[in-house]
Amino acid sequence: MVFVVDDDVSVRESLGLLIESAGWRPELFACGSEFLERPRVVAPSCLVLDVMLPDLNGCDLQALLADRADMPIIFISGHNDVATTVRAMKAGAAEFFPKPFADDAVLAAIGKAIDRSCKALADEAATRSLRDSYATLSAREREVLALVISGRLNKQVGSELGISEITVKAHRGSVMRKMKADSICDLVRMASRLCLGPVLKA
Repeated sequence: MVFVVDDDVSVRESLGLLIESAGWRPELFACGSEFLERPRVVAPSCLVLDVMLPDLNGCDLQALLADRADMPIIFISGHNDVATTVRAMKAGAAEFFPKPFADDAVLAAIGKAIDRSCKALADEAATRSLRDSYATLSAREREVLALVISGRLNKQVGSELGISEITVKAHRGSVMRKMKADSICDLVRMASRLCLGPVLKA
């Protein structure tokens, strides 16, 4: 899906036809607040956003959508304002086009933005799956995981937790199965993705 927010009806409708001709589904909005009222979709998407809007500035709308990594933003503007361009790009805009813009350039940018959206959605799904797996671990298994990813050997883990090395191996094996990890390197990558810091004891 490609969302378009522009108060100029002629630009908005021409973009809609252009997007549709390329095989994407456009949704058109005349202002930022109208777009914000639309329920969030979990599907590959991007936003083509005008800078000057009747209710709130395009950069302000961008700030409100900062958590939407799955929806890259392409700016269009009738004003050649370098400061605004820099602000938008620093905040993560995928592209910034002055009006009038070349249709093929905008379509190419939309294609790249949709690809980024697909990757972001896949990453989010993978992270959710990891969180679900981590939630199945017992408190002891989480302790073992934290020590293992910090580089502790089974014997050291057992010493720190006051359990036998055999018990550590059993917990470690269970952690590997529940997290669907093939190696310690996998576990470290998973823990990093989940922002799990290793537990370091003095």
